[in-house]
Amino acid sequence: MEDTLVRVTPHNKEAEQSIVGAMLVDKDSAISVFESITADDFYIEANKNIFMAQQRLFDRDEPIDIITVSEELRAEDKLDAVGGIEYLAYLATTLPTTANLKQYIDIVKDKTVLRNLIRASSEILDLSYAPGAESESASEEASRRIFDLLDNQSTKGIVHIKDVLIKAHEDLVNLYENKGRITGVTTGIDGLDRKLFGLQKSSLVMIAARPGVGKTSFALNIAVNAAVKENVTVAIFSLEMSSSQLISRIMSSHMLIDSDHLRSGELTDSDWDKIAVSLNELGNAPIYINDSTEVSLSDIRAKCRRLKIEKNLGLVVIDYLQLMQGPKSESREKEIAAISRSLKKLAIELDIPIVALSQLSRAVEKRADRKPMLSDLRESGSIEQDADVVIFLDREDMYNPETENKNVADCIIAKHRQGETGVIQMGWNGQFTRFMNIDKVHNE
Repeated sequence: MEDTLVRVTPHNKEAEQSIVGAMLVDKDSAISVFESITADDFYIEANKNIFMAQQRLFDRDEPIDIITVSEELRAEDKLDAVGGIEYLAYLATTLPTTANLKQYIDIVKDKTVLRNLIRASSEILDLSYAPGAESESASEEASRRIFDLLDNQSTKGIVHIKDVLIKAHEDLVNLYENKGRITGVTTGIDGLDRKLFGLQKSSLVMIAARPGVGKTSFALNIAVNAAVKENVTVAIFSLEMSSSQLISRIMSSHMLIDSDHLRSGELTDSDWDKIAVSLNELGNAPIYINDSTEVSLSDIRAKCRRLKIEKNLGLVVIDYLQLMQGPKSESREKEIAAISRSLKKLAIELDIPIVALSQLSRAVEKRADRKPMLSDLRESGSIEQDADVVIFLDREDMYNPETENKNVADCIIAKHRQGETGVIQMGWNGQFTRFMNIDKVHNE
C-alpha cells in the first residue's frame, strides 16, 4: 500500500495571529509591522482581513484596538467572516509576547517566500510543458522568476514621487557629507574618478578602442583595483582570452612583473619575491572569471544574478560585446542592439555598474587625426544610446612613432549621461600591461 503524501501549503497560523494580535495591544508595534510585511504575506484569510483593517486605521492615524478594528471590519461587512469580536479578543489575550514580534514577522515572510517559490515552480513547469517551448527561453524565464523572488522584487514598481524625493534627499545628504569623495567603484585612475565620481550603480560603461590599444588591460586594471583595494566582488566574462591568459596579465600589472617573463617562465629572483608577496592578496580577492567563448546573454544574466545573491556582486566586466551571443535577429546590428539594451537593464536590475568592452570600426583609421568618435562604435548606434558612459582609449605612439607622448594614453570620456565629458591622460606601461596616473586632465 503506497503512502499518500499530504502537502500543506506553507504558513504559520500562530505567527500570523501573533502579528495582528500585537497591534491590538501595542500601538508602537504597528510601525515595524507595516514597514516589514504586506497583506499578501498572510495566508489565512481572516488574519489578512484583520491586517488590512488595521492598516487602514493606521493610515488614517486612528487608534488600533479591538473596538476600532471591529468597527472597521463591520463597515466592510467582514466582521463575521473573520470570527467576530470574539476572535479579536482571542488574538489580544493569547499573544505570547510583543518582544518576539520580529521573529514572528520573519516566520511569516519566510512562509511567503516558500509559497511564491511553489507558485513560480508551477508556472515554470507549465512553461516547460508548453508546445514549442525552447530550453534557452524557458531557462531564462525560470532564472528571472526565481531571482525576482529572492531579490524581493515585489517592493519595486510604480511609486509616488514623494518616495522618490525622500530617497533623493537622502542621497543629497550623503553627497554633501562626503563631498569630494568618490561615490562609486573607483577605477584606480584619479582623473577619471574625479570626472565620474567612480563607476556608478546601475550604469552601463562602454570602453572602446582599436585592437592593441589596451582596452582589456584597462578593464582588468579597474577590476583588480576594485576587488583588491575596495573588496568589491567582480565578475569577469572573457570571450576572447582564456582564464590563464587573463591571470598572466593580472599578475603582470598587479605584481609589476615583466609580461614576457611570465609567458616564457624566465623569472628572476626579484620576480619570485613579488609573486610570494602578492599571490595571497590576489588569491583572496573576490574576483570570479568565466572564460567560455560561447557564453550567451542568458548565461551572463543567470551567473550575475547568482553572484549577486550569494556574493553581493558589485561590478561586471565583459570582454567584449561583439563576441556575445544575443537573441536571434535578422541582422547582427539588431542583435548587438538587443545585447546592449539587455546589459543596461541588467545593470539596473542588479544595481551595479557593468563595464563592457567594444570594438571600433575601421573608419577611425581613415581619418587624419585617428581620434575615435561615437559614430565609430562598431555594429550599432544603440551602444551609444544605451551606455551611460562611453570611454575611448587612444595611444598616439601606436601610429606616430616620432611623437613626444610615448607611453601616454588618452582616456576620452565621449559620453557621460550624468556629468562632464573630457580627456584624461594616463601613463601606459606595456611591460606590465598597466595604465597609471599621470594626473593630467584636459577639459573639452
